[in-house]
Amino acid sequence: MPSTLRELLTLERLDRDLFRGGNIGRIGGSSRIFGGQVVAQSLMAAYGAVEDERVCHSLHGYFMRPGDVERPIIFQVDRAFDGGTFATRRVVAMQEGRQIFNMAASFQRPETGFEHQTPMPQSPPPEGLTTLAEAQAVLRGEADRPYSTETAFPADFRVVDEIPFTRAGHALSPPQKAWFRVREPLEGLAMHQAALAYCSDMVLLSSAIRPHGVSLRSRALQHASLDHTLYFLHPVDLGRWHLHAMDSPAAAGARGLATGSIYREDGLMVGASMQEGLMRYRPPTENAAKP
Repeated sequence: MPSTLRELLTLERLDRDLFRGGNIGRIGGSSRIFGGQVVAQSLMAAYGAVEDERVCHSLHGYFMRPGDVERPIIFQVDRAFDGGTFATRRVVAMQEGRQIFNMAASFQRPETGFEHQTPMPQSPPPEGLTTLAEAQAVLRGEADRPYSTETAFPADFRVVDEIPFTRAGHALSPPQKAWFRVREPLEGLAMHQAALAYCSDMVLLSSAIRPHGVSLRSRALQHASLDHTLYFLHPVDLGRWHLHAMDSPAAAGARGLATGSIYREDGLMVGASMQEGLMRYRPPTENAAKP
C-alpha cells in the first residue's frame, strides 16, 4: 500500500495501456476511496499512453461507484484520438471488473496565444492558518456520525474559511478559500498536475452545502461527488503554495454545483475546477430540526 502521494501516483504498468494503482488508506476514516485519488491516478494512466510532449489541458470524469480502499484499482486507457496538436485519452477505472470511475482527458502540444485572467482574491497567507487535520478534529467530539482521522491527507492543506463540518443551523455564504501544497518532491509535470487534481477535490463540494445550514457530518445528509472537471492553464509546481478560491452558483434537483479558480501564490491562475455533487437531505421526521 502506498504511504506517500508520490507512491500513490506511481502506477504499475501491466500492459501497453493497462495500469494498476494502490490506495493510500482511509482518508477521514472512510472505507471509500477519496475521489481526488482516482482522478489523479486516472490522469497518470492517461499520461502513460501519451508518447510525446503533449500536456494535459483539461479532464472530465464521472464517479459511478464508491471505490474500496482495501482493493487495488485497474486503469484501462483507450487512445481515442491523436491529431496534429491535440490528443484525447479515455480512462476506465475498475475494481473487481466493475467501473468505479471513467474520464476523458485532452492533451495539447505546448503553444502560446492570448492570455487573460481574473485577479486572485485577497487572502491571508497560508502560514498560521488552520490545517485540514485541525478543522476535522472537531468532528471527533461534535459529529453525530462516527468519524476518525485514521489516515492524514497527504498534502499540506490550510483552511481560510470555516468548513461546515459541524455547527448545524449555521448557514454560510458559498465562497470559501483554501491553500495547499505537497510535502514531498514530485517528478515531472504530469505528476504535479495529478497532485493538483488530487487536492482540487478536497472540500470543493462543501461550497454548495454551506448556504443550507447543514453539517457535513449529519446522518440526514447524503452527499457525494458525481463528476469532476479540471482545466490546466499553466504548468504547475505543487511544491509551491496554491490558493483554491471556490464558490457555488446554484443547487437544484438534490444536486449542488461548485466551481473553483486555482492560483499560484504569486497570483497566476494556473487552473480551474468544477464539480457537481449529490446533496440529498432526509431528516428522521418531517418535523425534525436540521441536525
